[in-house]
Amino acid sequence: MTNLIKIAVRNLFRYKRRTLLTSSLIAFGVVLVIVFGGLAISFKTQMVGVITNTALGDLQIHRKGYVESIDNLPLNLSLSEAEYAVVESTLQAMPEIAAYSPRIKLGALISNYAQTSNIRLSAVRPELEQATVTDLVKRIRRMDPNQDHFLEPGEIIVPENLMKGLELTMGDEIVLIATNKDGSVNGIPVRVAGVIESVLGPMGKDGYIHFTDAMSLLRMEQPEIIEVAVKLKEFDELGRVYGALKQTFGSPQAVEEVHTWEQLSPFASIASIVDLLVIVVKFILISIVLVSILNIMTMSVYERVSEIGTIAAIGTPPRRILSMFLVEGFSMGLLSTAGGMLIGLGIIWLMNVTRIDFKFGPMEVSLAPSVPASEVILTVVIVMLVSLFASVQPAYKAAKLEPVDALGHV
Repeated sequence: MTNLIKIAVRNLFRYKRRTLLTSSLIAFGVVLVIVFGGLAISFKTQMVGVITNTALGDLQIHRKGYVESIDNLPLNLSLSEAEYAVVESTLQAMPEIAAYSPRIKLGALISNYAQTSNIRLSAVRPELEQATVTDLVKRIRRMDPNQDHFLEPGEIIVPENLMKGLELTMGDEIVLIATNKDGSVNGIPVRVAGVIESVLGPMGKDGYIHFTDAMSLLRMEQPEIIEVAVKLKEFDELGRVYGALKQTFGSPQAVEEVHTWEQLSPFASIASIVDLLVIVVKFILISIVLVSILNIMTMSVYERVSEIGTIAAIGTPPRRILSMFLVEGFSMGLLSTAGGMLIGLGIIWLMNVTRIDFKFGPMEVSLAPSVPASEVILTVVIVMLVSLFASVQPAYKAAKLEPVDALGHV
C-alpha cells in the first residue's frame, strides 16, 4: 500500500501545472463550503437568538386553538389558574427548562387624551420575563436605567413607532382602553416608563404592561394565562423537549398545545432558506470535485496507455492497476482538501478577529463565523467519497486495457 501511495503522488506531480490547477479548483470549493457554511450558521444563530431571546422564547404553550386565532388575540382561549398550575408543575419537573414566563396577551387602545391608536400588549411578571427572554432589556430604553426590573405596576413600555406617532415622551401619562372576554369596556391610566425597539420593523406595535395592570384592565378575578414562554438551558435540546411536552399535552383530553419558535415566527422560513443555500453550496462542491477528478484521471489514463500496457505485460494484475489509479484520485482529493481546509479555517479566524456587523431589517447582527466539527468532517468525507467515485471509471478503463493493444498505442 505504501508503494501505491508513493507511485500515486509521483504520478500526480509528473504534470505539475495541471495538478496544481485542478487542486486549486477543488481547494476553492472546500474554502467556499467552509466560509459560506460558517457565515450561514453564524447568521442563522444570531437571527434565531434575536427572535427567541428578545421576544418569543424557545417554546410557547397555549390553549388549544389559540395559535390559529392569534391575530385576533382572543381572550376566551386562556388557561385557568388550575390549568396553568398543571403546566407549571410539568415545566418544573423537566431539568432541561431554564425559565418560563406566563403572559396575558391583549389588544387595546392607547390614548394621550388627544390622539388614539391601537396597541398589542403583553402583560408579564418582569422578573420571570427577564429570565425567559434574556435579551429583552437590550431593546428597551428606560426612563430610569438603574431600576432592577424593566417594568413596574402602573407603567407601560411603548413601541418606538407609537412613541413617535402619538408624540409621547418618557413619563407621560396615557390611558389604555380594552374590552374583556365578557364584552365589558374598561380603561386604566399608566405612565410611559420606556420605549422598545421592534424586531418586526416599523409595523410592530407590541408593548408591555405589568401582569397586575392587565388583570385590572380586563377585570380578572383570577389570572387567565394566554401563553407561557419557555427558555431551555441548551437550545440544541429543542427538538427533544418539544417532543416530550407534545407527548405530555398531546392527549385528546389535554387543553394545552405546544409550539416551537419556528411554528410561531415568519423568520423560520428565512432560516430554512439559509439551510437550503448551504446544501446548494455543498452540491456545487461535489460538482467541482467530480468534474475535476474525472477530468484529470481520464487524461492521465489516455496519456499513459503505453505505460499501462508495459506494467500489464510484465505481470501486474488488473486489480493492482485499478488500485493504483484509485489511490491517485484519492490522493488528489486528500491534498486539495487539506489545502482548502487550512485556507478556509484561516479565513474564518480572520473574520472572527475583525467581526462583521450589519443590520438585518431592525435587527443588529454581529457575525462571528464558526464551523462545527461535524461540518468539517462531513466536508472531508464528501470530497473523499466523490474523489473515489470520480476515479472509478478511468481506473476501471485502465485495468481493462489489453497489454498488446496498449503497447501498440501511440
